[in-house]
Amino acid sequence: MIELQDVQAAAGRVAGRVRETPLLAIDPAPLASGAARMWLKLEHVQHTGSFKARGAFNHILAARAGGRIPAAGVVAASGGNAGLAFAYAAAQVGVPAEVFVPETAPAVKVARLRGLGAAVVQVGTRYAEAQEAATKRAADTGALLCHAYDQPDVCAGQGTLGLEILDQTGGEVDTVLLAVGGGGLMAGVAAALEGRARVVGVEPESIPTLERALSAGRPVDVPVSGVAADSLGATRLGDIAHAVATRTGVVPALVSDDAIIDARRFLWEEYRQVVEHGAAPAVAALRTGAYRPAPGERVVVVLCGANTDPADL
Repeated sequence: MIELQDVQAAAGRVAGRVRETPLLAIDPAPLASGAARMWLKLEHVQHTGSFKARGAFNHILAARAGGRIPAAGVVAASGGNAGLAFAYAAAQVGVPAEVFVPETAPAVKVARLRGLGAAVVQVGTRYAEAQEAATKRAADTGALLCHAYDQPDVCAGQGTLGLEILDQTGGEVDTVLLAVGGGGLMAGVAAALEGRARVVGVEPESIPTLERALSAGRPVDVPVSGVAADSLGATRLGDIAHAVATRTGVVPALVSDDAIIDARRFLWEEYRQVVEHGAAPAVAALRTGAYRPAPGERVVVVLCGANTDPADL
């Protein structure tokens, strides 16, 4: 479980390590005509191309401060984005990194991991298999295990994005829409905004980790498939994410793969923003009516990642 004070501590820790990403004011009409104001949070221009750098730095810096990073360095499992973030943060802090990814991870992400100096091991076809292998490796070597979305310091670090949104909007925001995979970003942002703004967690119909967890009252395994599986392909919602979503009243929304593809193309055609499929569900929810803002609502839409091949836009 994480709370606002954990996010505030993370903000102090990662200051100067991560970018304050732009907030782009847009005309709400093309997405949701009833909204009063709307912004795109351009988090896809963060270091390594996704929000994950925030949590990676917070986790590694907190561990270093506590003397918990051994000579073996850090070990992570990731479909790509978290691995990139942990590899980048480890290189900046000066510790070795080993990253386990599924064999289905996009070649562009694997190449970037190696470019950042990480040792890359490809295992299985699902994130869960890579996570199992990374956990064993950490146990065997004593390396610091870095989870993509279900560790308190990781989630708190991601929540610094929520504090930025409050600062950039002067607190004048009602709703933040963001994509959900394992739920680390959702957990952090919801903790940061608790009592200030609602969070809508949008996910592909083919990977409904949040929706199923809220329905079942606990995280449950779901099938993983679809165009966003490389970045949102967690088998189940994290325990921290479920606890925070339940406590803060996160609203779930589901969108189809076709809607995600359309939203990604729309972002390029309308705003010249290139994002990966996993960043497009929040826009898709507005375009399809999966989430309909109330009249006068002030809405921030998070574009959370850009590690993609733009050739298929």
